[in-house]
Amino acid sequence: MTALRSLWLRLHRWFALGLGWLLILGGLTGAMLVVAQPLDRWLNPQLFQAQPTSGAASGSNRTASLEPIVAAVRNEFGFQVSIRFKLPQQDGDSLWLRVQTGDWRGTIYLNPVTGEEQARRGETEGFVNTLFKLHSDLLLGDTGKTILAWVALAYMLLLITGVILWWPKRWPGNWHIELNKSLVRALFDLHRIGGIVMGLLIAASVITGAYLAWRPLGEVLNFVSGTTPIKAPKLPALQVDADKPLPKPPSLDAMVEIARAAMPDAQISFVQVPANAKQVMRIRFRANDEPHPNGISSVWLDPRTGAVLAAQRWNEMDPGTGAAAIAYPLHTGELGGVTLEIVAALNGLALAGLGISGVWLWWRRRKARKHVNRGYEHVHR
Repeated sequence: MTALRSLWLRLHRWFALGLGWLLILGGLTGAMLVVAQPLDRWLNPQLFQAQPTSGAASGSNRTASLEPIVAAVRNEFGFQVSIRFKLPQQDGDSLWLRVQTGDWRGTIYLNPVTGEEQARRGETEGFVNTLFKLHSDLLLGDTGKTILAWVALAYMLLLITGVILWWPKRWPGNWHIELNKSLVRALFDLHRIGGIVMGLLIAASVITGAYLAWRPLGEVLNFVSGTTPIKAPKLPALQVDADKPLPKPPSLDAMVEIARAAMPDAQISFVQVPANAKQVMRIRFRANDEPHPNGISSVWLDPRTGAVLAAQRWNEMDPGTGAAAIAYPLHTGELGGVTLEIVAALNGLALAGLGISGVWLWWRRRKARKHVNRGYEHVHR
C-alpha cells in the first residue's frame, strides 16, 4: 500500500510540475476575462455601441445594407478575404464585421443603421483581445488549442490522483484547516481540501474549455454515441441552359431574408460570407430555447441561387456539435447569469491557487530535504 501511495504521489507531483503552469495560466486568464470583457465594453463604447450619426433618424429600425459593406471590404483587402458579420443582438449594439486575411485579422465595428465604420481593432490588439487569445489558444492558434486539450486531460489525472491521496481511511476524515501552526501547514490543508471541494467545479470549466478548443473531442462524442456527424451540405450541380444566360446571384441582403424566412422564430446572429460562389453560405441563428448566447442553429444557402440547402436547429444537430451550445455558456458562466459568471471566475482563481500552492509546497519540501541532507553529511564527516 505504501509503494502504491508513493506511485500516486509521484504521478500527481510530476503531472503538476510538468503542466501545472499552463493550468495556472488558464485559471488566471479565465478569471480575468470574466471581469475584463464587460469592463472593455464599458471603456470602449465606440466599439460596442452604435454611435449617433448625422442624418440617421433617432430610434430608426432601418438596418444597413450588407452588400456595399462587403464590396468595400473586398476593395480594401482583396477578394479572398474571409468575412463574417455579427448582427446586433440588442438595441444599441454595433454591427461587427470580422475580417481574416493574410495581412490582417480583426474586427471592424460599424454603425448598424448607416454602415459607417466606427472603429477597428486587430485580433491581438489591446489587453482584452490578447488576454482572450492567450486563454483560448496560448497565442499559438490550432497548436495551442491541441496543447490545452491535453492539459485538460492532465488536470483530470491530477484530480483523480489527488482524490486517491486525500481519501481518508475512516470517514468523515479530517476537513480541518490548521491556520495557527505554520504557513506551510495552512497551505497544505488549503491545497488538499480546496482541491476536493472545488475539484469537480474546476473540472467542468476545464473540460468544457477543452471541448470548445479542440474539435476532435466532438468527433469522439459522436463516435461514443454512435451518431454520424452532420456536415455542411455541398453545392449541387448548377443546371445550365445553353440558350439562356446565367441568372444573376441574389444580393447578400436578399439571402439574409431568405434565411430568415426559413427560420422565422429565431434571431440571426452571424452571417458568414464565402470567399467565392463555390462555397456554401452559412447564416447562424439563436432560437428562443437555445442556451448558446450567439446560437448555433443554422441555415445553409447556395450563394449562386439563394436556395436553402439545409436548415437545422441546435437540438437537431449531432451530439458533438449540439453539445457546444451548452459547453460554451457553461464555460463562460453565461448559462446561469451573473451567479454562474462569479462561479466561473472563482473556478479560475481556485485552479490558479491550487497550482501555485502545489508548486510552492513542493519547492519548500525540496528545500527542507536538502537542508536535512546537508546536516546529515556534516554530522557523518
